[in-house]
Amino acid sequence: MRTWKRAMAVAGAAAALPVVSEVRVRRADRPSTERWRDVPVAPRGRTLLGISFRSPQVEALGLDQAATLQRLLELPFDLVRIGAYWNRLEDRPGRFRPDELDAQIDAAEAAGKRIIVCVGAVKTFGYPEFFVPAHHLRDPLPEGTLIEPETRPALLEAATAFVGGVVERYRDRNAIVAWQIEHEAVDPLGVEHSWRLSERFVRREVEAARAADPSRPIVMNGFLPTSLPVRAQQWWRTRDQGDSLSVAQRLADVVGVDFYPRHAVATVGNRTCYLDGSRTPWQQRRRRRLFAWAAEPGRRLMITEGQAEPWETVTNPPNPAGRSMYSCTAEHVIENYNQCMGWRGVDSATPWAYLFWGAEYWLLRQRSGDPGYLDAFTRVLTEA
Repeated sequence: MRTWKRAMAVAGAAAALPVVSEVRVRRADRPSTERWRDVPVAPRGRTLLGISFRSPQVEALGLDQAATLQRLLELPFDLVRIGAYWNRLEDRPGRFRPDELDAQIDAAEAAGKRIIVCVGAVKTFGYPEFFVPAHHLRDPLPEGTLIEPETRPALLEAATAFVGGVVERYRDRNAIVAWQIEHEAVDPLGVEHSWRLSERFVRREVEAARAADPSRPIVMNGFLPTSLPVRAQQWWRTRDQGDSLSVAQRLADVVGVDFYPRHAVATVGNRTCYLDGSRTPWQQRRRRRLFAWAAEPGRRLMITEGQAEPWETVTNPPNPAGRSMYSCTAEHVIENYNQCMGWRGVDSATPWAYLFWGAEYWLLRQRSGDPGYLDAFTRVLTEA
């Protein structure tokens, strides 16, 4: 009996070892350094470099919309992803107000950038990720359910009309190189909600975009788990139809990977628990399968979100004077990029593009006296 119990204890410890090795308990903030100056920058090859621009986040950080975009567009990157936020474009029934989006696309085009427009409709990148106008959803979506075309026909009709309308409005803009449909399309909406869009619902949105513009590729993105607990949770919650990366492989022309190597899960006192398993061997299999998929003719892979701002246990990343957050310091802006560029040395496919996530935060940091994040990004642009 003792031998059996000892064997069970050893087996349990072995099973827990991978999870334990991914856990970090640290003080969340630490003194800022200039170590980012010494981090080598990996060559990008043919990969386009760029950013995402989040209108809601600009406001949440207390920044000016037009000035923030203009400052970012002055940087020598190739590609910018812009969100068509449904509730900002259609604030009341029958009224379509594209002025903000028009101005953003005009500015990006004038700056010589290539553009990806995320047309949603239900989910678009940037907190809270859910941007359906209230007049199209009188009652909240039921938790724990799969949103099917048959269960929400009015929402689907409005969503496909919105997708088609946005694509039709901007399809003559030569700077636009792709349309993104939904954001992490069939995954649950963070930890706040457990409803999910069905693949059939999203397929109808993809069809609406293709009908309005058959000439441009469709991008769909998904979160790449970098720790075993998150990977297990994602599999369990999406096991009926697969996660967003799986659905993207079936529906999209370009599969986008959202890559966050280190993020916080809980804070107690002055200590925060983080998960960081991105470099462990057991986390590489999914990535290898994605690159193998992208190596086939007519397929492309990109990094839609490469972590370049902190992911702590609060909605907006903290901005402490003279200090940086453990989940993403300025040197991580370069290191996370390097890690993704290193993948192509093992796999045959090369990422079509890499979009750094957190550009608005860099300007907030600069305004607060810490230009390190922005300068680290500029180093990548000039040295890659």
